[in-house]
Amino acid sequence: MTTPAGAPTTPSPGAALLRGAGLRATAPRVAALAVLADQPHADADDVARGVRARIGSVSVQAVYDVLGALHRAGLVRRIEPAGSPARFELRVDDNHHHLVCRGCGEVRDVDCATGAAPCLEPARPRGARTSGDAALDGFVVDEAEVIYWGTCARCAAG
Repeated sequence: MTTPAGAPTTPSPGAALLRGAGLRATAPRVAALAVLADQPHADADDVARGVRARIGSVSVQAVYDVLGALHRAGLVRRIEPAGSPARFELRVDDNHHHLVCRGCGEVRDVDCATGAAPCLEPARPRGARTSGDAALDGFVVDEAEVIYWGTCARCAAG
């Protein structure tokens, strides 16, 4: 890559990440990754504002399309706390959970308390006599979403 003046440039980490996932490194995709690096747990409106600040005009629908493509490619994680719009983050595939403030809606990452992924091995339903119980039979669990709800220090003080 070169600048218009002919000086070499370094590809952004976002562009390399996109190409590694088999996606084209478009300006809105690269900008969305940069926004999420700066603002973990951003919703689509936050991402749209951040993308506009970086590249100029872009529709909210285009941002939803970008976030959908990034999620399907496994580059972003989508979480949906009850009563809140979907939020997006770059931290994927590490079995972390979330802490959400009931007052202001702040979302924080919380590492798995056990360090492993026991929540990916569901217990048998109550009353089940065998591990092949019909409620679990055929399911392959690949993700568990744990959200802790509470009040942040700022809201508790105010």
